[in-house]
Amino acid sequence: MTEQLIIAGKSYHSRLLVGTGKYKDFTETRAAIDASGAQIVTVAIRRTNIGQTAGEPSLLEYLPPEEFTYLPNTAGCYSADDAVRTLRLARELLDGHKLVKLEVLGDPNTLYPNVIETIAAAKILVKDGFDVMVYTSDDPIIAKQLEDIGCCAVMPLASLIGSGMGILNPWNLQIIIENAKIPVLVDAGVGSAADAAIAMELGCAGVLMNTAIAAARDPVMMAGAMKKAIEAGRESYLAGRMPKKLYSASPSSPTAGLIS
Repeated sequence: MTEQLIIAGKSYHSRLLVGTGKYKDFTETRAAIDASGAQIVTVAIRRTNIGQTAGEPSLLEYLPPEEFTYLPNTAGCYSADDAVRTLRLARELLDGHKLVKLEVLGDPNTLYPNVIETIAAAKILVKDGFDVMVYTSDDPIIAKQLEDIGCCAVMPLASLIGSGMGILNPWNLQIIIENAKIPVLVDAGVGSAADAAIAMELGCAGVLMNTAIAAARDPVMMAGAMKKAIEAGRESYLAGRMPKKLYSASPSSPTAGLIS
């Protein structure tokens, strides 16, 4: 792990990646992302105007590509063909942009990933020259296969998209992190600043979130809280926590030199 997050050869000082959907308007989107300190912003190509709908407000006006790294995603895609087609469109709209987020869903109710279609799409996109950050299940075997295909980052879910349930299986995440040679970022399920800090303390390279900020009572304040949580969790991970000792107490103050 380095002081900066490195994705596809580019360095970022922020380890918080933020989505651009579900805000009341683009003005609130910009305010929240500024408060988060995020440099990478995800965009659902099927749901957000970035120039494909003439005459309507475009996200590009509020989040200029000169200031932020766009991460087009395939939200709403349920097949490899759909996902590949969507990201090829994104590449055209963003003048040859290569960094993308692949997600292929398997069920409209849970939005759980279809890992078979995800693997199929990843193979095509990597071969086509894309830098693929990939949303997947917390299965360590699948995560390793996606790395071997050539994805530049794997992003296992903490819990279901939009659920806010936090990290339900930290053990699987740790296995993925320990075996990966590329960045591992938690994607989906974070609900609070505590969840974000826990993800970073586990050793994740970063966290991607949208609903946790956009659906908060005060999105801008929550974005600032998430920024602090990511930084605190990262520092805690680098500092190295004390070992847990079941049924073993240890006084906080020195025991030598006591008055007897």
